[in-house]
Amino acid sequence: MIVILKQDCKGLGKAGDVVKVSDGHARNLLIPKGIAAEATDGNIRSLEKQKKLDEEKHKSEFEAAKVLAQRIGGISIKIITKSGEKGRLFGSITSKDIADALAEQHKISVDKRKIALEAPIKNTGQVSVEVKLFPEVSAVLRVNVETLA
Repeated sequence: MIVILKQDCKGLGKAGDVVKVSDGHARNLLIPKGIAAEATDGNIRSLEKQKKLDEEKHKSEFEAAKVLAQRIGGISIKIITKSGEKGRLFGSITSKDIADALAEQHKISVDKRKIALEAPIKNTGQVSVEVKLFPEVSAVLRVNVETLA
């Protein structure tokens, strides 16, 4: 029997694959548990339509990420905090602080998990931080850390 996998299945394939399995395996396990559906003409057409929609969505998200990367690449944010001797901060600047400052100063909302900090910022000065917006798209954001006057 030929079936369309609805979920990833170890040993058979990934979701959306059309695979041939034994009749018993399909009728007793895959179809009742919702792991697969029988590969009828209607199901195959709906699978192709869904793949096309997913591809268009991925393409539009990619284009939006490229535009946002250009916008982020041309700006810098300023974070003011308390510091001790020689510019050493009391505490540190984390990716959450950077995301909050970016939203507050430039009205750009970025998830804190997309901000790639190797380690929290612990000194004053200018730091370049990579923002990974999409798997193939990233931007460099300049962060100026200054002390309270």
